[in-house]
Amino acid sequence: MENVPFNKRSLNYMCKRMNQEAADDDIRKTVELFSELKKNDPMFADSVLVDSDSKIQALMWTNGKSRYQYRMFGDAITFDTTYRTNQYDMPFGLFVGVNHHFQSIILGGVMMRNEKEETFDWVFKEFVSLMGGKAPVTILTDQCRAMELSIANVLPGTKHHWCKWHVLRRAKEFLGPVYTMNRDFRDELHKILEYMLTVDEFEAAWGNLIHKYSLQDHPMMTQIYELRMK
Repeated sequence: MENVPFNKRSLNYMCKRMNQEAADDDIRKTVELFSELKKNDPMFADSVLVDSDSKIQALMWTNGKSRYQYRMFGDAITFDTTYRTNQYDMPFGLFVGVNHHFQSIILGGVMMRNEKEETFDWVFKEFVSLMGGKAPVTILTDQCRAMELSIANVLPGTKHHWCKWHVLRRAKEFLGPVYTMNRDFRDELHKILEYMLTVDEFEAAWGNLIHKYSLQDHPMMTQIYELRMK
């Protein structure tokens, strides 16, 4: 050990410097990439949110095709931030719609430093701005509370619903064996979510489900029922 020409502190400092240099280079590459995309697509657009230290807090982009598709099919969209596959562990959000062939279409992307309400405020404001000022009629998201508050604030005329996929994923996580080991329960829950067309049908089927499987006091089932209008 006495022959090693550096100590742990100097090694940590060197690693920090290397990470900073890599981050700066990534920002430069991103700017260069966006500049190249704009040359090939005059309708390409991006927007950056920076903090008081001029550090990037969020970066959003879209292209001409996505902006055109939004004009045609932007009434109902989804927004999802479950992706974190980048080396900076930044949430990556996607705005997605559906075209007249029932195909998913990507409308825009955003990378964020955090998932705070004020960050979502910027995200939704900038998305509408980049899309020419037209807000979606309906937006589907996960059950993020900060996102819910932001949509109510920034998009007051937009109907906000929870994505069924996220609700069922959360059910699998919080209900445990009741959901994963009981096919009858899963089938009944899915039927309620998919085929109950009226309020009376839903209320009756939900009451029977809760009573049959003794879930009257289950916190997750109570929460999603209280917020069922989502």
